[in-house]
Amino acid sequence: MELLLGIFSAFGLSASAGLNAYIPLLVVGVIAHYFPNTLNLAKPFDLLANPWILILLGVLVIIEMVADKVPAINHINDLIQTVVRPAAGAVAFAASANVITDVNPVLALACGLLIAGSVHTVKSAAVRPAVTATTGGAGNVPVSIAEDILATIASVLSVLLPIIAGILLIVLLSLLLWWWMVRNQKSQAV
Repeated sequence: MELLLGIFSAFGLSASAGLNAYIPLLVVGVIAHYFPNTLNLAKPFDLLANPWILILLGVLVIIEMVADKVPAINHINDLIQTVVRPAAGAVAFAASANVITDVNPVLALACGLLIAGSVHTVKSAAVRPAVTATTGGAGNVPVSIAEDILATIASVLSVLLPIIAGILLIVLLSLLLWWWMVRNQKSQAV
């Protein structure tokens, strides 16, 4: 059961890193720092609980949140985050996977990189362009706020209630796949 919880936690954190790179790292760090019995990070990931790293992550969260809501800058931010979000997902996956399981760090980093990179790609190459095209850019700020809220909730649930986070992740991915298939069928019919 612990293996399953660790895997759900790792996948949830890396998926939320695809939406906002620093939120899951900050959540992991804060929980590990203030509630070490709940989340005890192995070395070198225990650095996430360092107060100076927590301050740095807090500043980075604010910068990313603001940059993602300013027109034109949000596109530059997405370009920069193409590298940062998968890396953050890799760290989040490896940090959380090694808490409960003995997953090889290279495998954990690769899984986190792929999960966060996939979520980021869908966000920046499919969802955001569709929102921009259909709303003339007016929908980007509410969508960005929703992404930040989703990333925060997913991160907290992934650490504290990983089974619920895993189920929600599966449901969300299923809905996204269904939406994508319906969209493709409509575009082929036209």
